[in-house]
Amino acid sequence: MNITTIGVWGGYPKKNEATSSFFIEQDGFRCLIDCGSGVLAAVQNYTELRKLDAVIITHYHPDHIADIGVLQHAAMVGMQLKEWNTPLPIYGHNRDATGFENLSYKGVTEGRELHVSEPVRIGPWEVSFCETVHPVYCLALKFTANGKSAVFTADTAWKEELVDFAAGADFIAAESNLYEKYLGIIQGHMSGRQAGELAARADVKQMVLTHLPQYGELGEILASAKTAFSGPVEFAEIGKTYRI
Repeated sequence: MNITTIGVWGGYPKKNEATSSFFIEQDGFRCLIDCGSGVLAAVQNYTELRKLDAVIITHYHPDHIADIGVLQHAAMVGMQLKEWNTPLPIYGHNRDATGFENLSYKGVTEGRELHVSEPVRIGPWEVSFCETVHPVYCLALKFTANGKSAVFTADTAWKEELVDFAAGADFIAAESNLYEKYLGIIQGHMSGRQAGELAARADVKQMVLTHLPQYGELGEILASAKTAFSGPVEFAEIGKTYRI
């Protein structure tokens, strides 16, 4: 299982970069996790768009879906040129009816429903879900294959159930949008310390921090994570591939 960081930012991207997104590949199957601002341009550094086999959306905030429309335009051009296998499946929950409906477009993309209690088979992985704590309905993801697992928390405040959900994972991409001083002030996100506590209590093998803020001294977030988690931890690095 190869996991490549496409973007790391929460809310909006820094210049020439992208909001939080990952590209996961195994046995030749390629899946994009979230498709927010800047993602469609950035992911082309690592794959041709026509070689994407699936996209999965954690929730319908713009920093996670902003580039869905242009992905659909790319698929439409690819279909017209007979270069794409369409429709491209885009997986997302249906708790936001309009958001889910917009995943399907003119036969070139097809929305496929996700339900928190129903794991699905996507390529080589069993993908399971945990509802997070966020202002809109959002799903954390766990990809499992060949005895290995990777967890993506998506956007969330602390939630006890995530400990069991992530238990024993080989890799976790944990959102860490908050400095400690903003806990209880900004809702729906975790701090670095909380991300570290999640990784430690879940006994994960390694953690990367993502969905980062554009302000402040980011080193504080990493240092806070390290106070709670003694295992390997770093900021998700754009373009870096993690192999598990």
